[in-house]
Amino acid sequence: MSAVVTLIAATSFALDEQTAQTARAALGPLGADSVTLDWLAPGRACDIALRGLVPEQAEAAVRRALGELPVPVPVDVIAQAPANRKKRLLVADMESTIIQQEMLDELGDYVGLKQHIADITARAMNGEIDFKGAVRERVALLKGLKESVIDEVWQRATLMPGAKALVATMRTNGATCVLVSGGFRCFTERVRSWVGFDDDRGNVLEVVDGTMTGAVVEPILDKDSKLEALLAYAGERRVPTPETMAVGDGANDLPMLLAAGLGVAYHAKPTVAAQARARVDHSDLTALLYAQGYRAGEIVEG
Repeated sequence: MSAVVTLIAATSFALDEQTAQTARAALGPLGADSVTLDWLAPGRACDIALRGLVPEQAEAAVRRALGELPVPVPVDVIAQAPANRKKRLLVADMESTIIQQEMLDELGDYVGLKQHIADITARAMNGEIDFKGAVRERVALLKGLKESVIDEVWQRATLMPGAKALVATMRTNGATCVLVSGGFRCFTERVRSWVGFDDDRGNVLEVVDGTMTGAVVEPILDKDSKLEALLAYAGERRVPTPETMAVGDGANDLPMLLAAGLGVAYHAKPTVAAQARARVDHSDLTALLYAQGYRAGEIVEG
């Protein structure tokens, strides 16, 4: 077996045998052999194992075949080598990945600048402007805001579907799960506790006498810091790079996504989805479990 292609359907869509067989049939004409189909979760996810093609060839063929169906199907396709599929380290972005919000945008609501700050966030996450500069610019707009607002804003946070299951299942199977965010520790610490991560890293808002100064405590955690965190956690725990997984949605996640054994762009910004080696556009975060070969019965809900 030289590659395994995993099909994962959106939760609103039933992945049927016909669609799976369409994907399987696309591989034979390219020279693949020993092509077998294995359902990880009936109606939700399946593996197609094969020999004779590298993962990139197999993924391209399957995407092309599914794209030619008369009706588009919301199915994610992840192809990889079969070795080391179950990962021993997960490094996850927080905002728009583990939680659905961008918390700095939500803080902006309290100074009447949510849309303005959100626009800067979007440009930074798509790699159009410098991330550190964008952090400083947005935080400066919060000058004078009371620290107590953080507790109010936190009430807006909602988890991304599948977040708890992803972390609980991997930790149950011996993996270390860490949260590394360009957002702020006042939120990463709470998400860490809420979801069950082993550790968290993030930036720090400067607060004096209970009021935000409009500054960030240096140094600012950015894309290089996220990559360094992935390598540091892997080194500390003696986890070989092929046994690591990273997930995120923004340009500041890209270096760690490209360095990880499996880096997944999750409902990502266009420039990130185009460059990452794996992407999830339709499913929830349990897609990262199926990509590792977990079966429905092995998923821990958390």
